[in-house]
Amino acid sequence: MTGRRRGEFELIADLFAPLARSYPLAFGLTDDAAVLAPAPGEEIVVTADALIAGVHFPADERADWVAQKALRVNLSDIAAMGARPHSYVLTIALPETVGEPWLERFVAGLAADQAAFGIVLIGGDTVATSGPLALSITMFGLARSGQRLRRNGAKPGDRIVVSGTIGDAALGLKVVTGALPAAGRAFLAERYRLPTPRIALGQRLIGLATAALDVSDGLIADLGHICDTSGVGARVETARVPLSGPAAALVAERPEFLETALTGGDDYELLFTVPPTIALDPVASAAGVALTVIGGIVPGGGVVALDAGGGALDLERPGYTHR
Repeated sequence: MTGRRRGEFELIADLFAPLARSYPLAFGLTDDAAVLAPAPGEEIVVTADALIAGVHFPADERADWVAQKALRVNLSDIAAMGARPHSYVLTIALPETVGEPWLERFVAGLAADQAAFGIVLIGGDTVATSGPLALSITMFGLARSGQRLRRNGAKPGDRIVVSGTIGDAALGLKVVTGALPAAGRAFLAERYRLPTPRIALGQRLIGLATAALDVSDGLIADLGHICDTSGVGARVETARVPLSGPAAALVAERPEFLETALTGGDDYELLFTVPPTIALDPVASAAGVALTVIGGIVPGGGVVALDAGGGALDLERPGYTHR
């Protein structure tokens, strides 16, 4: 990562401004602000996430992967609101040890995901720091006025549904950090490093889901957020929680890893509730992702995770919390 680095304005002009070329109201990143101009009948959805080296990603992580994960965790929040992504601003604090080769690869990662998800950089800030590398992205999405997903509408009788598979990222982190052997587990590591924001699914849930969010803190913890906001309780049948082949093999070998899968976080799958009358197969087919019913919403409060025999699991913690 070491090496000489251009000054702030040279970095902006040479590396970051090209990422803004397709959006004229970013003014080539030469002004202190950009302009968002939604069409009549649209609303702007805004989210932000910060990532710090050694906390949210390994300090020696590849620069393009850092860039892509930073974008994707924000894109996942946009997806969870049922919006379509539009643009973002980036603030990055660079220690002296970060040289130009690292930055060039970082920008290449941003460019790759801009092309993949149809977004554009419209502003931000670059600063120097004596601490670890840190970056923050604020993402903007667009939604039809009044047509967005929230967490607060779950009702007793609703089914609890999750997209994709759960637990890959938490187990993948163990692979990335060396806590688990890497051989044969590249899939899990990639799921941790490069989550897939479920943008198409989020938009198709408008008018169908009563509540939705993305799984970032852990399945049980995030379901708890829906319950708290909606004033309901939940029962999860853990035997129905979808696991990938590699994750299922690890859980079969070491059953304690089931709790890791349920509470570990970083999956960025969509977790949502729907009335029992909603047909899920057409939604899954249109969005191109598997959907699995894992339980139901009940009166009361809190989340109970049930084992295969119907007994309540005693989980050490429901998910990740920032301290």
